[in-house]
Amino acid sequence: MVTVAELVGAQTRRAGVGLLGPAGVRYQHAEIAARAASRAALFRRRHRTGIEPHIGILADNGDEFVFWLEAAALAGAALVGVNPTRRGAELARDIRHAECELLVTSRSYLPLLAGAGLGPGSDGHGPPLLVMDEPGYREALAPFEGVAPEEVDPVAPVTEDTRMLLYFTSGSTGAPKAVTCGQGRLAAAGTMMADRFGLSASDVCYIPMPMFHGNAILANWGPALVAGAAVALRDRFSASGFLPDVRAYQATYFTYVGRAISYILATPEHPDDARNTLRAGFGTEAGPVDRDRFERRFGCHLSEGYGASEGGINIVAPRSFPASVLARGAAVGRADETLSIVDPETGAPCPPGTFDSAGRLLNGADAIGELVRTGPGAFTGYWKNPAADAERYSDGRYHSGDLFYADTDGWLYFAARKADRMRVDGENISVALLEAILARWEPVEAVAAYAVPDEVTGDAVMCVLVLRQGSAFDAAAFAKFLAAQADLGTKMAPRFVRIAETLVTTATEKVSRYALREQGWWDVGEDAVWTRPGRELVYEVLAADQ
Repeated sequence: MVTVAELVGAQTRRAGVGLLGPAGVRYQHAEIAARAASRAALFRRRHRTGIEPHIGILADNGDEFVFWLEAAALAGAALVGVNPTRRGAELARDIRHAECELLVTSRSYLPLLAGAGLGPGSDGHGPPLLVMDEPGYREALAPFEGVAPEEVDPVAPVTEDTRMLLYFTSGSTGAPKAVTCGQGRLAAAGTMMADRFGLSASDVCYIPMPMFHGNAILANWGPALVAGAAVALRDRFSASGFLPDVRAYQATYFTYVGRAISYILATPEHPDDARNTLRAGFGTEAGPVDRDRFERRFGCHLSEGYGASEGGINIVAPRSFPASVLARGAAVGRADETLSIVDPETGAPCPPGTFDSAGRLLNGADAIGELVRTGPGAFTGYWKNPAADAERYSDGRYHSGDLFYADTDGWLYFAARKADRMRVDGENISVALLEAILARWEPVEAVAAYAVPDEVTGDAVMCVLVLRQGSAFDAAAFAKFLAAQADLGTKMAPRFVRIAETLVTTATEKVSRYALREQGWWDVGEDAVWTRPGRELVYEVLAADQ
């Protein structure tokens, strides 16, 4: 199996532009590899025996992020992507837990580090800093300019099992955990994605999502490195900057996560939006309605896939689904012999779903269970978190932590994250299906559904709606809409409806249902909340003292 270090070495033999960065910077493939080699040599000089070779990087997407990513591969080190939206003790915890031997950052983030007790003057409690936009940075690199990739002396032999990345989970359902990823897994993921989308040296892979997260590296930078394609970077995601970037870079491929597609679709529409070079996009959580709108507006097909940062299960959705499958909900693909759905409490297999003529799941209480895989897949564990390892992989099975149901033909339908499970009057509710239904209401721009405590037992259904500009919440119209949805289960109608300006999201634009559950209906600031006090579809404003 090829390593990432070998792919970086091959970059020296490629002609053409390999990196297009913010502010118009351009680098040839060979120049990228050379700059990576100088940084790898610098790290090798500073590395101390007995210390984990972990290079933290706290920075926006930019050329230095790419240089250090490739430098880590050459040096046999692991790059730790540090989430800049974390603050104080949480940020310090991430950096210390990952045992960063060195931290590469920029002047703009020094106050953030100071606030976490890790910046200059922190009495040696944090890792040494390299500040990339200060004069001392160039001085530190100067002795290593001209070092070739093949001349780098790695801190340890580089193999497919050499740890290459430590990246934190998104934190959408709880505290982030540091996932480990080896060079072989990253190279294999890049090869698979490059093959799937037919990427070549003529492509430009646009990365609008943060590179401290696995999506941008495994599904975008890695495939570009394998294919010899150019990488184009946006420093931070911008919905309004998406199409101008695509046109300026002549981008042909991009990746996304979370609400990114919804935000792009919320930008003003123009008749010539389809005049662009995009031919493929890949990501998660866009939803079938938004994917269809995006393809019609921008002329670019979006492919979805199911997977998590851990890599234990990855399902690639087909380009199209049978009509009967589409009618049933959030299908992600078909199960193979390694996948099954089990009861989260007992581990017993769940029966397949049964559906009515409208595609509505009739036996959710029994059919919805956790998706598991025989064997660990690509999961190699969390960094120094044995309790989380055991929860994820035990008894020879990898536990996805996600709830699904299946039909008799083996098609898999996403229901919810396990932590987002809703059980109403003894019935398991599919969050994904409910959100897909609510998204059909014309005034809705974005939606999230989640569980809040029921006053008697179990869960009550709550949702937050972000309405299109110029729209107002009409309780009677909303109730009429719900009543007309043939696939809305008898337990699915929201008890509480929150009207908000925006959704609470993580740094990777994933909806943070964890935060929404914590706010419930009782801590929503100035947002209005409507409630359905009885069984009828009648909503009234929730009084402030309720």
